[in-house]
Amino acid sequence: MSRYARHLYREGPDNPFPGLKALERRLGRGIPHRLGSNEGLDMPHRALTARFGEAVAELARGYGDAEAMGVRERLSAALGTPLASLLVDAGADSLLALVLRATTAPGEPVVTSAGTYPTFRYFAEGQGASVAEVAYREGPGMLAPDLDALAARAHDERARLVYLANPDNPGGHLHDDDAVLALRDALPAACTLLLDEAYHDFRADADSPEAGAVWPGVVRVRTFSKAHGLAGLRIGYAIAEPETLAMLHKVRIHYAVSSLALAAAETVLDHPGETREHVAAVIDRRERLAARLRECGADMPPSATNFVTVRLADGETAARVHRHLLEAGSLVHRPAHPALGHVLRISTLEDALVPGRLAALTAALDG
Repeated sequence: MSRYARHLYREGPDNPFPGLKALERRLGRGIPHRLGSNEGLDMPHRALTARFGEAVAELARGYGDAEAMGVRERLSAALGTPLASLLVDAGADSLLALVLRATTAPGEPVVTSAGTYPTFRYFAEGQGASVAEVAYREGPGMLAPDLDALAARAHDERARLVYLANPDNPGGHLHDDDAVLALRDALPAACTLLLDEAYHDFRADADSPEAGAVWPGVVRVRTFSKAHGLAGLRIGYAIAEPETLAMLHKVRIHYAVSSLALAAAETVLDHPGETREHVAAVIDRRERLAARLRECGADMPPSATNFVTVRLADGETAARVHRHLLEAGSLVHRPAHPALGHVLRISTLEDALVPGRLAALTAALDG
């Protein structure tokens, strides 16, 4: 069985608009007179400049670099990942969709955990894939994707793709690299492991040499939305073998990432100390919030993310607490999937630590 969608095993399709920056790199010189792209380069943007400044107005006028070279070069230097193994796109979600489009035709099977990040299933069903789910492993101090069950189901279904969020969303569990690589090795030969690492930066070993490793048969997807604070600009990246990325490029929107998002990502990558400071502050708040909730009797699996997870007695209790919190003006996340309907996920913002902010939850725990 082929690893990618059958229609992609041919010449092309090739990006018809690689963009000005790519052409300048090929020519080895700048092109000062941009007369062919039909962008709004002569738009005065008086209103935009007045609100956001000339730098934003200038970025808004032109398409971004379709190859995201500036971001990829910075990531390559920071992670030790070869440039050819990095792809930048419009957030981790966009990358999940690209991997599905490149690997899975309508009717073909994919495997995931019941209740994990729901956007994967949303995209898979939109692609026409057949989605098979396996239950989480649950126990004292444990809420984790079941890697053995994922591998077994992949063989039963002859799956094209297996999705794993690591660290997990919404459980917060972290499988170490050896466990993830063992899962990859246990999958069918032509099955791709789609590894969603949106919360990678909150791992204690986020800066290890393996952080930038290219793992055969695996697409590692990350985002600038969490640790880098760029959720509103929609930008993320994937690490994978060059031949895999070549397939993703065949189904990719070439100007999906805006010039503003690219510039913002370059800026935060140029100031890694600010990101490290933010991550450390998030982890500190996470531990303080977890300690406070455990004092109230909360059942909380360990989290390697920017949130904590509270397991309640049942879905009915979780729904009631969720509703009472919302009525008081506080929105926490309760998974829509019935398999994890008894779970509440709480972002570790300073606001969550304000006395009384989670009163409905603490009251339920005390009761």
